[in-house]
Amino acid sequence: MVLEERGGTAPSGPAPAGRVSRGRAARPGLGRAGVALAVLVVVAVISGCSGSKSNPYAGGMFTPQFPHFLPKKTLDAKTDVALTGTAVKPALTVDGEGVAVKTPNWSVSISVSGPTVPGEGLPYQSPATTCTWTIIMSNATGPVPISLADFDSIDHLGRIYRLSFVEGQPVPPSEIKPGQKVTFQVRAYEAVGEGIMRWAPIDQKIVAMWDYEVEND
Repeated sequence: MVLEERGGTAPSGPAPAGRVSRGRAARPGLGRAGVALAVLVVVAVISGCSGSKSNPYAGGMFTPQFPHFLPKKTLDAKTDVALTGTAVKPALTVDGEGVAVKTPNWSVSISVSGPTVPGEGLPYQSPATTCTWTIIMSNATGPVPISLADFDSIDHLGRIYRLSFVEGQPVPPSEIKPGQKVTFQVRAYEAVGEGIMRWAPIDQKIVAMWDYEVEND
């Protein structure tokens, strides 16, 4: 299995159970490959190494989408471009960053931002909280299927979370076509700590992953 990856600081273990923050999940900084790779190793040991969702980690034409927390003056659109993700070589990046996904039949630009959590500073800091991600898809070269079942997240202990659309928010169409831009939100109740959001739109094969941290303190 080959991953195209970006990001990394070494994990400090699960964050202590904490407060809930309106839009606060820990920001990854400029490097988190160590965290992502540590999660990858844990899950690979648990699940083995294949290219489908049964194993979490097997597996020019796009406008770069940079995370909002990166200093804009340090970015160079000629070199700091979106990673390319395929079923053979899935992209591993940090939350908020775009991936140019390519398949034999279509290509699309996709980014996953989050998670955001409900608040912070509460008297009781729970070991889990409601997490919300925002997904943006654009620059499709053909009809690209959009299915909730193709997205899931996995935490640092190898627990897989099934997602739901956020109630009251627009539900995406079943596919995105060339010229369209689709934005939607998904949600899950997850444990505090590290995790990875995954997209597997073709035969349960992962093409892109986003490393994140849930922190509510």
